[in-house]
Amino acid sequence: MYGSDVHVACIMDGNGRWARKRGLPRTAGHTAGEENLAAVVRIAVRSGVDHLTVFGFSTENWVRPRQEVRHILGLHKKLFGRIAELNELGVRVRWIGRPFDDPTARTPRYVQRAIIKAIRDTANNSGMTLTVAFDYGSRAEIAHAAETLRRAGTMIDAESLGSAMYMPDLPPVDVLVRTSGETRVSNFLLWQSAGAPISFSTSAWPDFSEDDLKDAIALARTIPH
Repeated sequence: MYGSDVHVACIMDGNGRWARKRGLPRTAGHTAGEENLAAVVRIAVRSGVDHLTVFGFSTENWVRPRQEVRHILGLHKKLFGRIAELNELGVRVRWIGRPFDDPTARTPRYVQRAIIKAIRDTANNSGMTLTVAFDYGSRAEIAHAAETLRRAGTMIDAESLGSAMYMPDLPPVDVLVRTSGETRVSNFLLWQSAGAPISFSTSAWPDFSEDDLKDAIALARTIPH
């Protein structure tokens, strides 16, 4: 084992650039990225990772070209449909994003159904927890938490805000991964990753490997936060 009880959060960047370097359409990069996510899940399980949270689709991604968005939506339906494999690995699926009944939410019904089914069908698994952030933005999450507390008449402080996040029981992030050579933080788990070290990988997400994950876990273990 490389490490246990570790929460690794990944900003899966570089699918489009990966495709462009190969003269392929961006959709091919997203397909390769989804396939590699399945591989990374297997590696993470083997590596003893306790929580793996991935940035699947942000609140800002809806402005992308319609054909690309449709392709990504289909890939997420496929991802949430890998129930047999997830059960075999003992992986429990969870989802974080704008609540389906939120007036600003944009997750299509067919993706909602796939998410709900995956959560239900893997609920009894006791291995790694895979949380997929879909239609997710950290600023929207924090604003939603503050509004929830305001409506309840609850004092807004750090403790109450934490309890009002989309997924209050999501543990703090131990290491945040950003792929494709980008050295910046996106609108992803800003609250949960406060103080966490960041592993900047030069690999595009479709090429993110076991060695890359090992480097991230090692960083989580060596930097106190």
